[in-house]
Amino acid sequence: MTADDPSMMARALAGAAAVRGRTSPNPWVGAVLVTAGGTYEGATAPPGGAHAEVDALARCEAAGDSTEGATLYVTLEPCAHQGRTPPCVDAIVAAGIARVVVALSDPDPLVSGRGLAALRAAGVEVCLGVGADAAASQLAPYLKHRRTGRPWVVLKLAATLDGRIAAPDGTSQWITGDDARRDVHALRAASDAVLVGAGTVRADDPALTVREVPTEHQPLRVVLGKAPAHARVHPALELDGDLEGILEYLGGIGVLQLLVEGGARVAHDFFEAGLVDRYVLYFAPALFGGDDARPLFDGKGARTMAERWRGKIVSVTQLGEDLRVELEPADEVVC
Repeated sequence: MTADDPSMMARALAGAAAVRGRTSPNPWVGAVLVTAGGTYEGATAPPGGAHAEVDALARCEAAGDSTEGATLYVTLEPCAHQGRTPPCVDAIVAAGIARVVVALSDPDPLVSGRGLAALRAAGVEVCLGVGADAAASQLAPYLKHRRTGRPWVVLKLAATLDGRIAAPDGTSQWITGDDARRDVHALRAASDAVLVGAGTVRADDPALTVREVPTEHQPLRVVLGKAPAHARVHPALELDGDLEGILEYLGGIGVLQLLVEGGARVAHDFFEAGLVDRYVLYFAPALFGGDDARPLFDGKGARTMAERWRGKIVSVTQLGEDLRVELEPADEVVC
């Protein structure tokens, strides 16, 4: 590893973050090409478009610069197979790249070390593992999908500080403020599908669309059960059955990240089954002050302290007057 490797990989990771939500079911990947004459950044295009490596090479070519002997930084192993686009490895070798720095190997069975091996066989120096932790966190939904066939499940809940999501009369809008709601829309934009129960559709009639942030992508809307014919959630995919089977089905149609937005019964069922990869909770500086308002989870919980679930807090962010808390299972492994 050279002194420049971490900073160049950080730039590649930033490029990948910028296209999050546009590339699925392909991974969101960033690349930085460093030549004797300059630095060129690339990122994966929507399906059918150029991968990050090829994008960076094309930008270099458009500038009239030479790629011979250059170093390429990329957040995920370059592909070595023909898909919607030709193999990136072939383009890298043809460009005369001398060194490729890769954050993560790709668990996709079509790649899975073949790209790295092909580069080395062609005489290209390969350095693996620079920025691996950051890349694994960024690509967690893709990595899980390729390893298990299931989407990465994010459970989102908004509550008062005493853990209540709705008043005793059923009203729930709005617990949090504008900044938190805008953040939820960004979370939707980064997800391939948004799921709620039919009870939530009947009670709140949510649209589940991205409206508060700019986006080129609207997630697939999924309802557990049957939504009323004129509900705003339509057109929606209506599913019944066990949750694991539903996740298998959604993974099979290319859903990498599933955002579960409720209600309390659906949240409990995903939690109880151990199917949540990331919890995103928004807490408002408000209290119902009693035990008759609706709790975060509707269903039986741990019976003893020894049985309680305990995770780890990933981040805490203030959004206006509200708090956003992210947590994940304590034994979660993302890479």
